[in-house]
Amino acid sequence: MSSEPSQMPYAPADAPGLPAEAPGLRADALHNRNRILEAARETFATLGLDVPMVEIARRSGVGIATLYRRFPTKESLVVEVFADDLHACAKVVDDALADPDPWRGFRTVIEKVCAMQAVDRGFTTAFLSAFPDASAFEHERECAERGFAELARRAKEAGRLRADFVQDDLTLLLMANSGIVTDSPEAALAASRRLVAFLLQAFRAEGADPLPPATPLGLDQVRRPPAP
Repeated sequence: MSSEPSQMPYAPADAPGLPAEAPGLRADALHNRNRILEAARETFATLGLDVPMVEIARRSGVGIATLYRRFPTKESLVVEVFADDLHACAKVVDDALADPDPWRGFRTVIEKVCAMQAVDRGFTTAFLSAFPDASAFEHERECAERGFAELARRAKEAGRLRADFVQDDLTLLLMANSGIVTDSPEAALAASRRLVAFLLQAFRAEGADPLPPATPLGLDQVRRPPAP
């Protein structure tokens, strides 16, 4: 990770675009801001969040001073870029909770979140990172996690999700999905869909055989680098 200030250690077809325009900016300042956000979104998606701020400035065609004037820290830039994506992810969970079929809701969340992860390397890291100065971001993420746990509980009660599924298994799924490396977003998405289909079959209660004990895996471990 770079030593720059404040460096930090879910895309389907309907993925949101750039965040809403900031009010009160001059036309040239607004243009620079949007160029920065567009370049950051593309760069985070392909290279992850560890890309240096100077690279984002280069890709956006603005000076590094302009970049830091608009976004004083990497964290502030990441929160701005991914705020809409996190909201979309939380809405996926909310919509699934409103579905009268708990298994369909559970399955839909996994399919959509894994699709977002497969084509945007930055989103999962942003989703799992701690943002002490972004309380709304943190709150929405925590609500999404609680919502998924409730979906799993309902699917078990309905007899559709295997009884030994635990929240650690979601981490395991995301770890597997994050390991997909391809030459294009389209190939990554296709591979992710097949992997998820295999795993959803394994999650079904019907005909489920006993599994080895679950390994405690916090969601933060999805983005943790391998031990040397």
